[in-house]
Formats: sequence, C-alpha cells, structure tokens
Amino acid sequence: MLIVSVDTSGRQGSIALCRGDGDSFEVLQLTSLEGGTYSAQLLPRIAETLQQNSLNKAEVDGFVVVSGPGSFTGLRVGLSTVKGLCEVLRKPLATVSMLEALVLTHGQAGESAIAVLDAGRGEIYVGEYRLGFGRATLVREYIARLDEFAAQPPAVSGNLLTVDEKVAEGLHAANRHVILVAPVDAGEIGHIGIRKLLTGDTADPATIDVNYIRRSDAELFSTVKKTQC
Repeated sequence: MLIVSVDTSGRQGSIALCRGDGDSFEVLQLTSLEGGTYSAQLLPRIAETLQQNSLNKAEVDGFVVVSGPGSFTGLRVGLSTVKGLCEVLRKPLATVSMLEALVLTHGQAGESAIAVLDAGRGEIYVGEYRLGFGRATLVREYIARLDEFAAQPPAVSGNLLTVDEKVAEGLHAANRHVILVAPVDAGEIGHIGIRKLLTGDTADPATIDVNYIRRSDAELFSTVKKTQC
C-alpha cells in the first residue's frame, strides 16, 4: 500500500510518502514544511514528492493526516487539503491524533501511557491511553491547566510523555516524573495510519473534522459577545 502522510499540527510540519503492508513499512521520502505557510506549500510539496519518486496521484492508495490537537489554522489546512484529495481521487482517509502518535511511538505495548502537549496559556493537552500491539485505546483526552494536572494523578497509571521542554520543566518542578521524547514526524504518523487503513479504521472525508479538544478563540469570543447581548 502506497500512502501520503501529512502533519501540519505544529510550528514545523512534514509530509511523508510511505509504503507498507501488514509485515513491512518504509518511508520513501520525508519532506519538512515551514509553519505559517502550510496553505501555500502543502499541495505543491505532495505533487513534488510524488514526481521525485516517479509516481502520480492515481497510484496513491490512501492518505493519513494528523487531526489534532495543535495549531488551529495548521490543522484546518492539513485536514481540508487531504479531505479534498480523498474525495477527488476516491481514496480512503485515516486520521491520527498527535497524542495517540506519541504514546504509540514512545510507549510500551501492554502498558498505559499519558501524552502531554503544550496548549499555550499555561494549559496542556492530555491524552490517556492503554497500549496494545500497534494500537492505542483512548481512555480520555482533555485540556487542563499545567499546575492543576501536576497536582493530581491522571485516570490511568503509566509513563508521562511530552515533546515540550517547558511542559517537562513544569512537571519536574512539581515532582512529577515525565519523559521528554523526540517529536513525531509524518513518517511515524504514516506508520500508524497505514495500520488503520489496512484494518478499515478509516474516516469519512465528508464528515470528519479537526479535533481541537478546546474551542478556538473566535468561538470563545463569539460566545462572550452573545452572552453580553
């Protein structure tokens, strides 16, 4: 199976051209994307990657995209672009949470793990998972203040994982053990996504939406204005 994997959830993104099946997986090409210009870069980079590998879009068997959490604009650009490609090319789509990707990439099968990402404003995104072989079962995901999260244990016991140094420093200061791990790129997202595509764990491009976990500023301010009226 040949897939294109896309991550535009953070300040730096990436796309990967991958090939695999139930027994093997390889990243044919990994391309970095500069944050802030995803809307201008994404489609040309996908086309360029295919061309450099002597492939065309019709040969792609499916697409994988990070659905959240992260940058509101980045996630929207990534998902809308991939949804459009899936609808036009009639290809299946798999979505991957970045929290899910962290625990699958850096956690241990048969254990529980908690992924924590910086959400800004002194808050964090939290995903609690139980890990099987090649899959993660979500217990719950939520947003919390870093200091409040540090003061009380999560619902599951397991390693705390984060890619954010400031989050790690805050948890260490509260005497919480946390493991600082390497960021996950589109190649690793593709490895997770291809397993979903092969098992039929796909999303409907017509209805799937970004998983922000919290509402955007525009929605929050709109709610405040309505309350004041």
